[in-house]
Amino acid sequence: MLYYLFEYLYKTLNIPGTGVFQYITFRSGLAVILSLMISTIYGKKIIGFLRNQQVGETVRELGLQGQNEKAGTPTMGGLIIIIATLIPVLLLTKLNNIYIILLIVTTLWMGTIGFIDDYIKIFKKDKQGLKGIFKVIGQVGLGVIVGSVLYLHPGVTIRNEKLKTIEINRTENVISQAAPEIKSTATTIPFVKNNEFDYAQLLQWAGEGYENWAWIVFIPIVIFIITAVSNGANLTDGIDGLAAGTSAISVVALGLFTFVSGNIIFSSYLNIMYIPNSGEMTVFIAAFAGALIGFLWYNSYPAAVFMGDTGSLTIGGIIAVLAIAVRKELLIPLLCGIFLVENFSVVLQVSYFKWTKKRTGEGKRIFLMSPLHHHYQKKGYHESKIVTRFWIVGIILAILSIVTLKLR
Repeated sequence: MLYYLFEYLYKTLNIPGTGVFQYITFRSGLAVILSLMISTIYGKKIIGFLRNQQVGETVRELGLQGQNEKAGTPTMGGLIIIIATLIPVLLLTKLNNIYIILLIVTTLWMGTIGFIDDYIKIFKKDKQGLKGIFKVIGQVGLGVIVGSVLYLHPGVTIRNEKLKTIEINRTENVISQAAPEIKSTATTIPFVKNNEFDYAQLLQWAGEGYENWAWIVFIPIVIFIITAVSNGANLTDGIDGLAAGTSAISVVALGLFTFVSGNIIFSSYLNIMYIPNSGEMTVFIAAFAGALIGFLWYNSYPAAVFMGDTGSLTIGGIIAVLAIAVRKELLIPLLCGIFLVENFSVVLQVSYFKWTKKRTGEGKRIFLMSPLHHHYQKKGYHESKIVTRFWIVGIILAILSIVTLKLR
């Protein structure tokens, strides 16, 4: 909203200084500051409200050190993240940008699913929460929406590196763009030199006109990614500060990707896919990162509030949509490696237990407990040490992801 106000003041009334709102970097800086202020200042009031409403966490007895101390801690703290993200986004972004619209829809959609799950757990006294089938239906529904919009909307385009020629006149600072903006389901393969891969190529066997059926591959892939990443974030949210901290690291790295991919000069220099209008997502990311860091003020050990599924499902959904929109979804196993390992540890644990029980009659386990962070708790590591080390691993993975911009 403020963007349009200052655009009017700058272009119509020509008021000096109002033109700074045209810059993504300026609005991103404001978004971080505003989201930090909202999450830290008003976060305390939201926690107080949740406590007064007796929205407390019911902790299952899992034999973990200090577990009983967490009982009664307010949950649904993901509301802090959602509010602190959306307010700066509504104020500072171009609200007619299709990527921003998709991210707002994702935030509200996944936040609603998580809120219903938390509500059932707390007020209906059902520890299972929302049935898994309904969660999956919600995630698939979002995947269909996101995949369809990215595939069909005319505002979602790329400029093909192989076709475009950019000439920069150093004297007049003029850029001429020869290649047109095209619709494409192309993505980026990390660590590969000629690293563009079009999902439509998987249908080449269908013969002439196979490109028209690319949605058959693209939309299911989007559904899978959104479901997997949101579930991974949900599983990671098990100890104080783990999910929020690792997510903030991944989100900041994605912010760099959106900024360079949406800038014609940087994308040309780095020889990466140029995605028109995607740079606006940087402002959303700045607000989201600020909200996550502000939430950590209250969620770090010992946590004064838990994010609940309201926060974890939202975080995973946003990260997935960001990666898909900027054509970096194949980097998710590296960038969100913590989510992947947490998810994989549960799959391994359950599969191995069932397999050994079927073969020997007695189920065996690979880990002392899953997800993986609980394994280290069982080994006697303090929560703070586990979280800090996971953060360090997350930073290393984020750096490796950023390196893929040049290392090919």
